[in-house]
Amino acid sequence: HDTPLRFAVLGPVRAWRGAEQLSTGSPQQRALLAVLLLRAGRTATAPELIDAVWGEEPPAQALAALRTYASRLRKAFGGSVLRSEAGGYALHPDALGADALDLRRAEELVAAADAAREDGDLCRARTLSDEALALWEGEPLAQVPGPHAANQRARLAEWRLQVLESRFAMDLEQGCHAEAVSELTALTTAHPLRERPRELLMLALYRSGRQAEALAVYTDTRRLLAEELGVDPGPALARLQQRVLAGDEELARSPQPAPRGGPPPLKPAQLPASVPDFTGRESLVKELSDTLAGAGSQVMAVSAVAGIGGVGKTTLAVHVAHSSRTTFPDGQLYADLQGAGAHPVDPETVLGGFLRALGVRDTALPASLDERAALYRSALDGRRVLILLDNAKDPAQVRPLLPGTEGCATLVTSRQRMVGLAGAHLVDLDVMSPEEALTLFTRIVGAERVHAEREAALDVVASCGFLPLAIRVAASRLAARRTWTVSVLAAKLADERRRLDELQAGDLAVAATFELGYGQLEAHQARAFRLLGLVEGPDISLAAAAALLGLDRYEAEDLLESLVDTSFLESAAPGRYRYHDLVRLYARSCAERDEQPESVRADALGRLLDFYLATAARVYALERPGDRLVDHLVPTRYPGLELTAPEEAQDWLYAEAQSLLATARRATERPESLPAAVDLLWVAKDLSESGANTRQYRDTVRAAIARAEESGADQVLNRALLVLTDAEHAAGRLGGVRESAERILARAGDEPDALVVAWAHNILGVGALYREEYEVGEHHLASAVEHFRALGDQAGEAAAQCNLSRVHLATGRLDSAIALAERGTALYEAAGNALRGANGRYALGLALTEAGRTAEAAERLGEALGVFRANRQRLWEGMTLCRLAEARLAEPDAAVRAAADAENALTVLGGIGGEWRRAQILTVLGRALARTGQAGRARVCWSDAERIYEEQSAGAEAARVRALREALPVG
Repeated sequence: HDTPLRFAVLGPVRAWRGAEQLSTGSPQQRALLAVLLLRAGRTATAPELIDAVWGEEPPAQALAALRTYASRLRKAFGGSVLRSEAGGYALHPDALGADALDLRRAEELVAAADAAREDGDLCRARTLSDEALALWEGEPLAQVPGPHAANQRARLAEWRLQVLESRFAMDLEQGCHAEAVSELTALTTAHPLRERPRELLMLALYRSGRQAEALAVYTDTRRLLAEELGVDPGPALARLQQRVLAGDEELARSPQPAPRGGPPPLKPAQLPASVPDFTGRESLVKELSDTLAGAGSQVMAVSAVAGIGGVGKTTLAVHVAHSSRTTFPDGQLYADLQGAGAHPVDPETVLGGFLRALGVRDTALPASLDERAALYRSALDGRRVLILLDNAKDPAQVRPLLPGTEGCATLVTSRQRMVGLAGAHLVDLDVMSPEEALTLFTRIVGAERVHAEREAALDVVASCGFLPLAIRVAASRLAARRTWTVSVLAAKLADERRRLDELQAGDLAVAATFELGYGQLEAHQARAFRLLGLVEGPDISLAAAAALLGLDRYEAEDLLESLVDTSFLESAAPGRYRYHDLVRLYARSCAERDEQPESVRADALGRLLDFYLATAARVYALERPGDRLVDHLVPTRYPGLELTAPEEAQDWLYAEAQSLLATARRATERPESLPAAVDLLWVAKDLSESGANTRQYRDTVRAAIARAEESGADQVLNRALLVLTDAEHAAGRLGGVRESAERILARAGDEPDALVVAWAHNILGVGALYREEYEVGEHHLASAVEHFRALGDQAGEAAAQCNLSRVHLATGRLDSAIALAERGTALYEAAGNALRGANGRYALGLALTEAGRTAEAAERLGEALGVFRANRQRLWEGMTLCRLAEARLAEPDAAVRAAADAENALTVLGGIGGEWRRAQILTVLGRALARTGQAGRARVCWSDAERIYEEQSAGAEAARVRALREALPVG
C-alpha cells in the first residue's frame, strides 16, 4: 500500500489508512498494538508483551494468542508493517508516515511550544499548546486492558494536565484572566486535590479584580486538603494567598516575558508617515530629539509643542518621532486627540486603542479610566516606547495617557500651552522664517519654476503668512497645474480682502490660510466642501456623502477624490472620508455664509438623515421580519442602501454607529427633522445594547426628549420616551423604564400612536414582572397582545406572548407558560424572524427549565444562544448563558458546566446590562460553585449579589440570596 498509516492512542486505540479506519481487533489485540506503538519501532520480546497484556496471571495459551493477534494485525495493516525479530515483535518505522502517531505529534507540538515560550513568543506557544491538547479525544488508551496500558494511561493523563497548566499560565501572562476563570474552575473541580490549577485560578481571579473570590479558593483548598489528606496547602499556594491578602500590586500585573532569541515580538508602529519635504526647524528638531533621548534617565520625559492651527506642530512632531525611533526599540504609539473640535476624544477611548496595540484583548480591557490608565502604565513598564499625542485639548486630557516609568517618552502637540503639565518641556512653535518658507515652497513646486520667478515666490509665501499649512496648500495647487506660473498664483493671493473675509470665528490666521485654497476650488468642489462641513461624527462614508450632496455614488466619488487631491479632505480608508478638525470648522463657517438660504443647508442635512433612516430601517426589517415598526416610520424622500443580507446589514449599522448617532443628535436641533431623528434612534436600537455606543445613544435620546418637550410635539415625545425605555431596560435601569412608559400612557390622548402604546404596555408588563407585581404585569401584557394583534404586528404580539409566559411561569402556571412561549416562538417563526425567534426560545427555555424538562430547555436555549451570538446581541448572549447555567443546575452532574456558563455570562456582558442582571448571574454562579464544593467562592458571589439587590431596593431578591448564603456551612 502507498497510502501511509495513522495511529491514535490519545483516546481509543485506532488505525487508519488514508481516510479509511481499520479494525484493531479485540481488547487484547489493541493492547498488543498499543505496546508496539509506544515502543516507537523498538522490539518487544514475547515475555515482555505477555506481561504487558496480561500481567502476573497470563492464560496457559498466552504465547499462541500473542501470535494470533500479531497475525491479525499483519493482515489488517500489511505484512511489512509488523515484523518478527529476536523472539518478539516491532512496528517497522519505515512503514509509518511522519505524523503517524498522534502521541508523537503532540510531543513535537509541546516541545515547539516550550521553545516558543522560552523565546518570549507567547502567542505561538499558546497556539502550539492548543494544537497539542486538541489531539486528545478522551481517556488515552481507552478500554485497553493490561498493566502496561494502565501505567501509560496514568502517565499520559498526568502529562496532559501539565501541558494544560502550562497553557493556562501563558493565558495569564498574556492578560487573559477573565477568559481563563471558567476553564480553571472546571479543572479544579475535576482535580480537586491538585494545587497548581488552584494557584492559577486564584491568580486569574485576583487579576480580574475578584480578590475575595481568590481568597475563597484558598480557603476551600485548605479545607479540602485537611479533610481528604490531613495536610496544609503547599508553600507556593500559601505564598500566593499572602500576596493576595496584602493586595500586592505587582501580582496584579501580567509579567512581560523577555525574548531569548527567535523572531522579535510584534511592536506598535503607529506613527503617521513623515512628509518627504520636511523643511527647516533644525534647532527645534535637535532640542526635542535631545529631550526624548534622555528618557532613560527621567521618570517621565514629556515634550509639549504648542502653536496656532496650521503652524506645523504635527509635521514637526512626526518628523522628530521618526528620527528618534531607534531610541525607542519597543515601538511607537500615536493618537489624534481631536482637541480643537467640539468633541475631543475621551482618554479612556485612546487608552483602549493603545492597550490593544500593546497586546491586551478587548475582553481584558477595564471599564474605568483609572483602571485603564493603571493597566497602560503596567504594560509600558520595562519597555522603551514613544507616545505621540497629537492635537490635545488640555493637560487633563493628556495626564492619563502618560507612562509612569523611565524609558518611555511622550510628545504632545496642542493649540494651548501645556503649562499645567508638570515637568513637561514646553516648546512654542512659531511660523516659518521667510527662508524656510521659500525652501518648502520650492521643494513642492520644483526648483526650476521657483528660480525663474523668485520674487513672485516670496510674495506667495508672504501672503500665506509663512504658515506651513497654507504654503503647502498653495504650492500643491500650483504643482498640480503645469499651465500656471508662480506669478499667476501670487496675483491670486494679492487681494487680502479675499483672504481675510472668513475671519469671523476661530483663529484668524488659520482661517486666512484655509481661505486661499477654498477660494480656488471649482464651484461644485466648493459646494461639496461646505456641505461636508455640516456633518458631525468622525468621518463619513461615500454613500452617506452622496446622499448629503444629492449625487449618485460615482459622481460623489469623483468629487470627493478631487477634494482629497486639494488636501482639504482625507481618505481615512477606502470609501470613507474625513476632515481635519480645523478644516471642518472652517468649512462649516463657509456653509453658514455661502449656502443661502438656510433651507439649502437644511435640505442637505435632511437628505443625510433620510439616508440613515431608510438604511437603518432596512437593517431593522432584515433582522426582524414581521415587525411592523417599519410601516409606522416617518416617510423618507431619499433612499437608503439596498442591503440584502442580515450580516451585511449589521456590519453597516455598527460601522456607521458614531456618524449615525451624531447625525441624529444634530437633527434633534431642528423641529422639522425631530420626528425622523427619533425614528432613526428607534430602528437603530441595537446600538443601545452594543456596549461601545451605549452612552452616545442614550445621550442622543435624552436630547430628543428635551427638544420634543420644548416644542410640544406630543407624539414625537412619546416615541422618544419609548426609545428611552428600551435603552434604560438594556442598561438595567428599571426605575427609569417604569417612569417613561407610564408617561407615555398618560399622554396617549384621543388619537394615540397605537404602536407606541402597545410597546409601552409591553415594557410596563416586563417591569412589573421584575418587581413581582404579577397581576399588574399580566394586565399590561394582555393589553399589549391585544394592541399588537389589532395592528397586525406579529413580532410585537410574539414579544408580548413570550413576556406573558414569564408572568405565568412566576405564578406557577407551568402549562400555560410553556404554551404561551411556544405560541410566541411560532409567531416569530411564521414571520421568518430568526433574531426575535431567539427571544421566543429564551422564554421557552425558562418555562421548560421550571417544568423539569431540562434537556429540552438546554436545547432551546442553545439555539437562542447561537442566534444571539451571530447577531452580536451581547446583552442577550450573556443572559442566555446565565439561563443555560440555571438549566444545567437542574441536572445531576452538570454543575461544572453551569459554573462555566455563568462565568462566560459575566465576561460577555462586561459593563453592559446593568447591576441587576449582574446580580442574577452572580446568584446562579454561586449556586454552581456551591455544588462543586467551592463554598468560599459561592459565599463571595452571593454577598455581591445581595449587596446589588439591596442597592436596587429589591428586598425580596436580596432575601432569597441571603438565605442561600446563610445556608452554606461555615468553615
